[in-house]
Amino acid sequence: MNILEVKNLNVAAGDKNILYDISFSVTLGESVAIMGPNGSGKSTLANVLMGHPDYQILSGQIIFRGQDITFAKPEERAAAGLFLAFQEPREIAGLELFPFLFDAYKSLRLARGQEAGDIFSFKVKLDDELHDLQVKNDWSSRHLNQDFSGGEKKKAELLQLALAAPTLAIMDEIDSGLDVDALTIAGQAISRFKTPQTSILAVTHYQRVLQYIKPDRVIVMSGGRIVKNGGAELAAQLEQEGFSSLE
Repeated sequence: MNILEVKNLNVAAGDKNILYDISFSVTLGESVAIMGPNGSGKSTLANVLMGHPDYQILSGQIIFRGQDITFAKPEERAAAGLFLAFQEPREIAGLELFPFLFDAYKSLRLARGQEAGDIFSFKVKLDDELHDLQVKNDWSSRHLNQDFSGGEKKKAELLQLALAAPTLAIMDEIDSGLDVDALTIAGQAISRFKTPQTSILAVTHYQRVLQYIKPDRVIVMSGGRIVKNGGAELAAQLEQEGFSSLE
């Protein structure tokens, strides 16, 4: 069953066309990697799928869980079960991480017709996730991403992923800024998320994070277009030969 279908998507930013006739699908339980050189449109596609307002969809459709979300608001997509882990998470001074996470958690559950839950049960869940990510308990009292290292910001994204419990997680360069140890912890978090009832769409340059995501398919982008599709072996080929081999 397809959980995501992207059909002939054409996108502009201002007066400039940036994505051209993008079509692909993701099935339930599947992991798909999107690879390509810098400026190929990978991160743009991730943001468009989540409903970023800076991009204008000129034509085409985005179907998620059987519903047309082409022009849905980001919060509507999140409530439906879509999640985006940002490549460069923003720092927000003054926004404490714990109340932000609790409010987001409650809002998503209510939007999905579930009980919001109380703060005590949420704290237990949060502490479990912090332990699995090997994060100090006092970390949640800091402000959102402020003075976080690159690795801490990515762990914050993975913490939000765990709490949001989406059906499809889009991961935009989740491995950037991570050293070997942090990548291992992040990879374990991704492995915990991946089940037969969840799907992953991972944007990456490198194969190193794919050992945890274990993609079923690889999509290659260049110049705002999909230029090649293949199995997991395609990622290994690109790692060895580079993206110039596709020219």
